[in-house]
Amino acid sequence: MDIQRIDFLKRLLSAPSPSGDEAIAARIWRDEARTFADSVRTDVRGNSYAVLEGDGPRVLLAGHIDEIGVMINYIDDDGYLYFSAVGGWDAQVLVGQRVRLLGREGEVIGVIGKKPIHLLKGDDRERASKIESMWIDIGVKSREEAEKLAAIGCVGVIDAPIYTLPNGRIISRSLDNRIGAFVVLEASRALAQDRPLANVTAAATTQEETSFAGATTAAYNVDPHVAVAVDVTFATDHPESDKRQFGDVKLGSGPVLARGSATSPLVYKRLLEIAKRENVPYSLQTNPRYTGTDADVIHMARGGVATAVISIPNRYMHSPNEMIDLVDVENAVRLIAAFVRSLRAEGEFVPE
Repeated sequence: MDIQRIDFLKRLLSAPSPSGDEAIAARIWRDEARTFADSVRTDVRGNSYAVLEGDGPRVLLAGHIDEIGVMINYIDDDGYLYFSAVGGWDAQVLVGQRVRLLGREGEVIGVIGKKPIHLLKGDDRERASKIESMWIDIGVKSREEAEKLAAIGCVGVIDAPIYTLPNGRIISRSLDNRIGAFVVLEASRALAQDRPLANVTAAATTQEETSFAGATTAAYNVDPHVAVAVDVTFATDHPESDKRQFGDVKLGSGPVLARGSATSPLVYKRLLEIAKRENVPYSLQTNPRYTGTDADVIHMARGGVATAVISIPNRYMHSPNEMIDLVDVENAVRLIAAFVRSLRAEGEFVPE
């Protein structure tokens, strides 16, 4: 992956944009889209769209751009901030973390505190920490001082930098699912250089971590014949993973193709054929009830959408140190671009 694309990815990952407050990351995504797309726009839900005009079937490539975070719900007399989760946190991950709050005049740094283990007695030492027993300390002395910096309802994210590791792997917060938003835009960039027949819309959708609101409205807006939702999925190549339950998914083994009730069996079959033809490595995953991705609402939009889910293997999901392998990102882009170029007719995924 070239330096320019890596720089774009790092800027995208660094942008604090929890679910419901995605504007900062979305602006970065749209600015990059304007370098090659025929048109770029946003909507009232904060979704961002990059369009490549074509005369064939309408295709939606969706990756949600929000991340999990925190929201301030109370400030006490001493200036300590109490908070709720935005999205699905394991509360143990939050203990002792630094946070970046989107404050009144800019970012505010704080630290998540709890009662020290030295002061816990008996069974309290063994009990899991709860968000209700934590607070954020921003270094102030009073409620009045705190309220000049942060208001009730302000949001924030874990303050965690990006690191490059051996073997093309990176760690960062927000890979779930800023990397999906990155993949759909990079697939569109590849398609802009070798135009398909299809009319292609890449969408950076909002609020997947809380409500799927962005994907719901994006699918209605675009009215696609075919859609690919790009997200992350659990890697099972580390200790304590369960391959029997979640499949054999390794970092570096390629994008993961999902088979299940929300996905079209005909699109799934096409993706398998193209992956084999183009020598794109891949893994398989089953989602018999729901996928936990934007696909769960996209496939039901209007009269129905032939939908696929392509995922990037991810270790340590919903933590400040999610880990992926960039080779999986490159292969996902290759597969999606080849799939879109294969499309010819609006009804080719209607079962007979």
